[in-house]
Amino acid sequence: MAATTVSKVPNFHDMLPDAIMSNIFSLVTDTRTRNAMSLVCLKWCKLERSTRKSLALRGNIRDLNQVPVCFQAINNLDLSCLSPWGHPLLESSSNPSLLAKLLSHAFPSVVSLTIYARSPLTLHFLAPEWPKLSHVKLVRWHQRFNAPIGYDFFALFEHCPSLSSIDLSHFYCWTEDLPTAFELYPSIAASLSHLNLLVGHSFTEGYKSHELLSITSACPNLSQLLATCVFDHRFLGFVGDETLLSIASNCPRLSLLHLADSTALSSNSSRADPNKNDEGYASEDARISPTALGDFFESLPLLEELVLDVGNNVRDTWPALELLNSKCPRLKSLKLGQLHGICREIDSSMPAAGVALWKGLESLSIKNSADLTDSALIAISLGCSNLTKFEVQGCNKITKMGMQIFARVLQKTLVDVRISSCKYLNTVCSLQALEPIRDRIQRLHVDCVWESVEQYSQDHEIRGEKEASLKKKAKCCDGSGNGFSSCSDTWTKLKYLSLWIAAGELLNPIRLAGLENCPILEEIQIKVVGDCRNQQKPVFMAEFGLNSLVNYPQLSRMHFDCGDAIGFALTAPRGYADLSLWERFYLNGIENLNLKELNYWPPQDMDVHQRSLSLPAAGLLSQCRSLRKLFIHGTANEHFMSFFLKIPTLRDVQLREDYYPAPENDTTSEMRVDSCYRFQDALNRRHIPD
Repeated sequence: MAATTVSKVPNFHDMLPDAIMSNIFSLVTDTRTRNAMSLVCLKWCKLERSTRKSLALRGNIRDLNQVPVCFQAINNLDLSCLSPWGHPLLESSSNPSLLAKLLSHAFPSVVSLTIYARSPLTLHFLAPEWPKLSHVKLVRWHQRFNAPIGYDFFALFEHCPSLSSIDLSHFYCWTEDLPTAFELYPSIAASLSHLNLLVGHSFTEGYKSHELLSITSACPNLSQLLATCVFDHRFLGFVGDETLLSIASNCPRLSLLHLADSTALSSNSSRADPNKNDEGYASEDARISPTALGDFFESLPLLEELVLDVGNNVRDTWPALELLNSKCPRLKSLKLGQLHGICREIDSSMPAAGVALWKGLESLSIKNSADLTDSALIAISLGCSNLTKFEVQGCNKITKMGMQIFARVLQKTLVDVRISSCKYLNTVCSLQALEPIRDRIQRLHVDCVWESVEQYSQDHEIRGEKEASLKKKAKCCDGSGNGFSSCSDTWTKLKYLSLWIAAGELLNPIRLAGLENCPILEEIQIKVVGDCRNQQKPVFMAEFGLNSLVNYPQLSRMHFDCGDAIGFALTAPRGYADLSLWERFYLNGIENLNLKELNYWPPQDMDVHQRSLSLPAAGLLSQCRSLRKLFIHGTANEHFMSFFLKIPTLRDVQLREDYYPAPENDTTSEMRVDSCYRFQDALNRRHIPD
């Protein structure tokens, strides 16, 4: 018998040159997809490793000697996510310099670095190993290390002459640190093109006028500047006309400028501001004149994105904004806070002006503009015909009618809308106003203000019955019912939903308000704000209402932020509820959601500065059987952490003290380093189905 030959079927990668395969792999950015591709065969694994450019390293700090050495092409490295989070990176090693060399050997091509620099020693050892760094983002929520002014930056500036970008938006330091460091290293300052000093709302200080002038004069080549400032003239070093004009003179090449008052960054700044009167004006006017504002804009012809969020009033700004439109033709994104008179209304004797003339604008945010009316809103929609993103906050003169016309005019372009803290736009009114773009919008934020929800629900039910009856009659008449048409209540393309809700309110009415049908909603962000101490005990109320999200079949990611909900963490006075009862109230029902990723901020007790996971919260979170990633932005008891080992698919757990000041001393079993090590070891010993 003749021997039979078996022909080998060629593989996919055998038919394509290596250069083309490498390009294909380079186009894939999703981490899980890349990981799956690397499991196909050895060649694919090598291709994936050699083409990956970005990596966030996770794992125990004590196990840095096990860092993988196969990612030689990584140029963007994130070392801020290591466990235990916030612990000094190299101090756990007996030989930190050797560990730094090991990291540089594993990732020799790094030019962009993100790192938790709790101590200046971290950069003292790492900076010499990556002299080609061009972008650095520093993270620190702990109190500043006791060192000379500017010492945090000395090692970085000395060993990395190629620096062009610094991000300090999550790095607590003194405002005088950076100007001092720039004085000692003028060549580094002159080479910078991107500087982010937009500190979070937990850092209350803003940069004073003389500090901003020192920074901008030392960095004349900046193209992007983001900074938290002091605009209130009652404080020394406030930012006024002269400062703005000097900034524009020092940095004429700016394409992105973001200046925000420190009070404007507070999460609750526009909702219960005691400095605002009934008309929406602040109690004080900023020392910024429309004339100087116009000169400021005229000096920055390359602007593409501008944020000017001033805590006090700047009135009659439409002439300056009109000048900005004519002098900055590249401007695509604009955010204005506490600026009034931003455009003339279309029903006035003069034609529309100001913001309403910007045909090239793609993103617009208007915050706390007291005289913004429906007429002005309509003028903006007619003039800014290319808007894809729009945000309105704290504007109390606009109504559902104006917002609805705005959405109808821009229904071909608008896909991202945020409506918050507007007096006449509760949840129902906001959602009804967006009806013209309901089948197009992809990202949405609304406030959970439940006025008129019940009436809307009844009307909606009656209307649904009438439509069903008409459809039935039409079907009887022509045998098909094809002649009947009705407006769909489905948010066809909505992928991201953000909600603000006051403490003590329920989430259940969200479906009745008009958000019942969201077939492809993937991510939701819920922020709870308020004082729980004066609320009735949650045991007397129904559960918060996370069960109402079960009808969103594609929902897999949630940000649940109760960090601005205040209560009693330890012992509550008689008649009051402690935070464990509130956490049970808020998290009840979360086990019914098919979540893959959860970020959770526990409520806090401001008196003891404690944000810790309670026993009921740990028990409820452990019932989320589909979770792959769990990030708790606070502390947790080691015993409570062991509950999470029951989640079969859980792969990544982070305890993050990302609030200022982060706890310094491990005096209890919460967030101890050894506790995190034991939990991490137990997590890694399990078999995790992929």
